[in-house]
Amino acid sequence: MNLCTTTGSVADYLITGSWSAKATKEGEKYCRVNKALPSSNAYNGIPDQSTWNLSPDAKYVYFCANETIHGVEFNFIPETGDVPIVTDMSSNILTKPVDVSKYGIIFAGAQKNIGIAGATVVIIRDDLVGHAVPFCPSILDYKLNLQNNSVYNTPSTFSIYIMDLVFKWIKKQGGAEAMGEKSQVKSKLIYDVIDSSSGFYYSSVFPKDRSRVNIPFRIGGSEGSEYLEKKFLDEAHKRGMVSLKGHRSVGGIRASLFNAITVDEVEHLSNFMKEFKDKHKQ
Repeated sequence: MNLCTTTGSVADYLITGSWSAKATKEGEKYCRVNKALPSSNAYNGIPDQSTWNLSPDAKYVYFCANETIHGVEFNFIPETGDVPIVTDMSSNILTKPVDVSKYGIIFAGAQKNIGIAGATVVIIRDDLVGHAVPFCPSILDYKLNLQNNSVYNTPSTFSIYIMDLVFKWIKKQGGAEAMGEKSQVKSKLIYDVIDSSSGFYYSSVFPKDRSRVNIPFRIGGSEGSEYLEKKFLDEAHKRGMVSLKGHRSVGGIRASLFNAITVDEVEHLSNFMKEFKDKHKQ
């Protein structure tokens, strides 16, 4: 509603998982969506950009930087010419340095890496402010929010306070660069176990598009073994590891390695995965 000046305006959407698919459905309510990268039954990677069907007259190109459910992450910035890039970085913001000048809008829910639910960070290019359609609610108009220093309404003060504490913690850790280095170390610990398991652990995502933050996998083959996966979750819980169950829409196992998860904790999971494989592999 802030970028599509009319309901006939075109917007390009790259669908690489559940969240970008949901965003596409929302976009279709307000503009003419072009599925430059259409939805799929199996989200296991990002096709080469030469295969994308981008619109030269698009108001923006949207993508989800990291798909938490399917474990697909953009490890590059798409080439879109003069068309602004709009990206949802809710799950991987501050897990690596980002050149914000390459984007038109970056938005991110606070609840993964920068705080608790109840606040959203928006980084927007100045020239993209002030083009909202007439029916855009005032509270969603970026211009009005900018003019009112983001307090047009009473904000979620406690969520913002927690964000302040997390930002200070990240700076103390060495900033986004240090977070990026740790993210690479943590994800490698898990992917190395998966890739060396001779198929006992299975990841369907192409290596070049694997998420550093959310790692979904199956146990006992590509379709997964219900018995082994339940056994894995039960034994992990006994060792103090929780929330490893995959999203209800895809099943399996998922390791979420957000900034708050330490390298030591990931090593604990990695070692458990090795022990579990040695114990249960036929």
